[in-house]
Amino acid sequence: MVDLSPLRDAIIDGNAKMAKALTDQALKEGTDPQSIVTTYLIPAMDEVGRRFECNEYFVPELLIAARAMKGSMELIRPLLVKGGVQPIATVAIGTVKGDLHDIGKNLVASMLEGGGFTVVDLGVDVAPEKFVASVQEKGVNIICLSALLTTTMPAMKDTIAALNSAGLRGKVKVMIGGAPVIQRYSDEIGADGYSDNASSAVQLARKLAAAA
Repeated sequence: MVDLSPLRDAIIDGNAKMAKALTDQALKEGTDPQSIVTTYLIPAMDEVGRRFECNEYFVPELLIAARAMKGSMELIRPLLVKGGVQPIATVAIGTVKGDLHDIGKNLVASMLEGGGFTVVDLGVDVAPEKFVASVQEKGVNIICLSALLTTTMPAMKDTIAALNSAGLRGKVKVMIGGAPVIQRYSDEIGADGYSDNASSAVQLARKLAAAA
């Protein structure tokens, strides 16, 4: 059987080629895909997040680690779905209406996936109605709203209002983030939480999922 102890290091170091090769070999040898996620991928991404919090890693290191993790997940995800393995929660993430920036959103999406969540990436310039539809049609438990421009921040409030109008607000948690966003704004618009980086976003999502 393949020794998977280097897989965690491959993710942390951002070695996508090695991470995917080790994952592929393990799956071909019959290793349980869920155990790969829980024993190696999630701890690896947690360590990446810890290093970011301690200023040992920065955004480039987060991006390459997330890329390595995604390579492994591309192989594992279909098997998890086939086996009926339940994620921590299902998250819909998108950059709000009027905003076309996606680097931060993409990073958070990757970190959430590496943290054990199913992620529905709605892309950029996402209208409130599309977030509402994600809850109605995909069983989303948590919505993550991203904005890089102060001029698009009101779309976060509009999205929460749309969820209220659809009678869904009590069924879904809402997280917000982005360069101009602060905790006070989260409180003002009635969001369930705010995060200023991808690592803490995963921690917040876990907390919200546990409280649901």
